[in-house]
Amino acid sequence: MHIPFLRPAAGLAIALLMQAGPARCADMPTLTLLTEHAPPASMLERGQVTGRETDKIRAIMDRAGTAYRLDVLPWKRAYHMAQTQPATCVYSTSRTPEREALFKWVGPTMQADWVFYGRLDHEFPLRTLEDARSLRIGTYNGDARDEFLRNRGFQVDATTNDLANPQKLLLKRIDLWAVGLRPGSPGPERPAWKGIIGPLLVFHQVQIYLACNQAVPDQLVERLNTALAELRRDGTLAKIERRYANWTPAPSP
Repeated sequence: MHIPFLRPAAGLAIALLMQAGPARCADMPTLTLLTEHAPPASMLERGQVTGRETDKIRAIMDRAGTAYRLDVLPWKRAYHMAQTQPATCVYSTSRTPEREALFKWVGPTMQADWVFYGRLDHEFPLRTLEDARSLRIGTYNGDARDEFLRNRGFQVDATTNDLANPQKLLLKRIDLWAVGLRPGSPGPERPAWKGIIGPLLVFHQVQIYLACNQAVPDQLVERLNTALAELRRDGTLAKIERRYANWTPAPSP
């Protein structure tokens, strides 16, 4: 078998390339990846964007060799920027029929349950989504649950701060609060709500994605989805999940 002779300089260059991992695509854009402060999925800690879904997104970008930058913004602003600015993506985004044509999708990275929370002393029946048709439902402005319920004719009362909804439940200004939960998550809980507010019904399930602007090249989206599939197969995603399995908020200083 003939083995071609490599000059020392050429051999060194090849060795360095082999050690460098996946090459960055010079002709691909640097992606701006936006998210909201929603621990433990995504959060800003000591100036760094961290969290379970953030770690997954970082792993995808690194495996694909894609240049990126991260930022945390209010959800509605981040979501709007991903729709209107090239090379911009937003996570963690529920993939719904209403949003399907708005983005190019990388994922899923997670599944979420949509749950109605309410007062535990409620007197109305609630066995199916349709039972909520006549009830007042607290939502978060710009959120997928708000879109889903509003587009189906339910009575939604949107707020710019989702944590205003449990207070509205306590005051009986709304009947239900639409909450998104990762399966197995204990869900939102505060001492003031304990024994008064709790989960009543899982009314829908969705897959969670990185949603990218339509101008992001198809080749790059495919590359990112391929990287995600590799991370799922080799156990990296499961390792990230386990890292946050017992996550609790850091105590206030």
